[in-house]
Amino acid sequence: MLLPVVALLAASCKKMFDVKPEQVVDQTQMYRNVNDADAAILGLYGKLMNLAKQHVVLNELRADLMDVTDNANDALKQVTLNNVASNNTYADPRAYYQVILNCNDVIKNFQIMVANKKFTRDEFNQRYGDVVALRSWVYLQAGIQYGTVPYVTSALETIDDVKDESKFPRLSLDKLIDTLIKVTDSIPYKDVYVTGSSLVTTIDGYNTGKFFINKKCLLGDLYLWRSAFTKSDIDARLAAGYYKQVMETGGNGDYDTYRIKWSEVTTNNDIAVGYWNDGRVNQYSENMLVDDNDYGWRSIFARGQDALYNTEWIWMLYFNASFSPENPFIDLFSNRGGSYLVKPSQAAIDGWDAQVQSDNNFPYDARKRLTYKTLDGQPVIMKYLYNYVDETTYLPTSLLNKPGKWFLYRAAQLHLHYAEAANRDGRHKIAYALVNNGLSYNFDNSPGAGTKRDVTNTQQTFDPETAYQFDARYGDNPTFRAPWHRNVGIRGRAHLKALPVNGADSTTLIENMIVDESGLELAYEGSRWADLLRIAIRRNEPAFVADKVYNKLVKDGNGSAAATRARLLAKDWFLPFKWE
Repeated sequence: MLLPVVALLAASCKKMFDVKPEQVVDQTQMYRNVNDADAAILGLYGKLMNLAKQHVVLNELRADLMDVTDNANDALKQVTLNNVASNNTYADPRAYYQVILNCNDVIKNFQIMVANKKFTRDEFNQRYGDVVALRSWVYLQAGIQYGTVPYVTSALETIDDVKDESKFPRLSLDKLIDTLIKVTDSIPYKDVYVTGSSLVTTIDGYNTGKFFINKKCLLGDLYLWRSAFTKSDIDARLAAGYYKQVMETGGNGDYDTYRIKWSEVTTNNDIAVGYWNDGRVNQYSENMLVDDNDYGWRSIFARGQDALYNTEWIWMLYFNASFSPENPFIDLFSNRGGSYLVKPSQAAIDGWDAQVQSDNNFPYDARKRLTYKTLDGQPVIMKYLYNYVDETTYLPTSLLNKPGKWFLYRAAQLHLHYAEAANRDGRHKIAYALVNNGLSYNFDNSPGAGTKRDVTNTQQTFDPETAYQFDARYGDNPTFRAPWHRNVGIRGRAHLKALPVNGADSTTLIENMIVDESGLELAYEGSRWADLLRIAIRRNEPAFVADKVYNKLVKDGNGSAAATRARLLAKDWFLPFKWE
């Protein structure tokens, strides 16, 4: 059977995703109880990690923010030109289907287990829902890259059986999304694993609570994608509804979790862009930027699993020397101990440089300095390297030990996708507020008037739809500290000026703003190509993606820019789906 990744979960939980062949057990020894079910799920996520490099390369290098270095091989050069041969290693669909078919096998065996009362219905519902959602996510990623893919839900003997199109005809991306919505929205348990679940534990020093896919984020993304095809306000609203449930994970008494909160200006004990003030500096100074693994915006990617980590991260997986697979991002990004194959594009750098910071009016986006650095005269993408290098010298702490993370979903992406959905459902002001300077300011009858006033009937959206109801009151006489009062928007947290809208509630203008802000905030985290493609499909505007990629290639001096633009204008958006 196609289940090489499943191993019994040892009582000590000694290894997290280790899948060495000697640990594989006979089929008759598996699926005896809930511990075996947990082992199967951890094995699936171990298999998923083999997709990390392919996922990041395809979603970033095909788009506008990443380009190749002189060290890159032909396979990477094909990807950046969106001219990918069928034998290109990054176009190989087998890694997607290894995960999908293992999911199918696990689902089949979970159904047998619950029928035989080997675990409870609640235990089944939670684990079955997780595996179905993970499979749907992998299918969505494959659909975005290939356009049409075989949809297989049965357990197969070998992966090569997928190639039989008489049994498994391909679904187009729009039909695939319809199918994934039907399957995923019907799962019996859509919440995260709660504290007390046997899957929420500590393994190799990591708490596993954020290792598992967030089903509501996934459903939000699926409906957002469907809205791109259907142009339906209802689909956009369904997406917004799922996103908002995640945004309010902490309940009304938690002002911080997933709410993009303001900075702690006196301590910088936050994940916002900030500046140190040591008593000698009485105004913001560029050389006082908080650039630290423990404080400020950079720490989003470097910090351990503390309280602030939990306010931003929704889904993250870890690479560690004690388990496989090996971290692929050191080799991809680092010029110190790696092969240094890709770098930030000049278009990305120009985007950061075009911003203006609030208060100090510095003419650049500080996230630029925190996302990449110039090391040995070369621009190096740093988000994936902060746990590999010394935090001040940027030299590897060990050439052999290559810890790292795969960034899969965080609060900023959640807010930006929510804003895209809300904007498409006519809630331009809400979308603008979440992208720019927050809900309190934009829904205030007299913004800037301070807290010593009655805000009973202001700083709220007063929307009739639950998906768009926000209470951000922050005032006194009487005192209000409503659930969203700390929200400052994506640009506000980055210490940037709010962008003008020139008095127009333009869907297209605000959507462009959202896409641009996503590039500044989420660069290299594996979502850029998908975001550009979704907008191009929604607008039936191939130039939306073609021009951005063309601009990247022109600025980086690539002579194939015009040919690449022509392919993308012709909607040649998808990779060849073929394996030998």
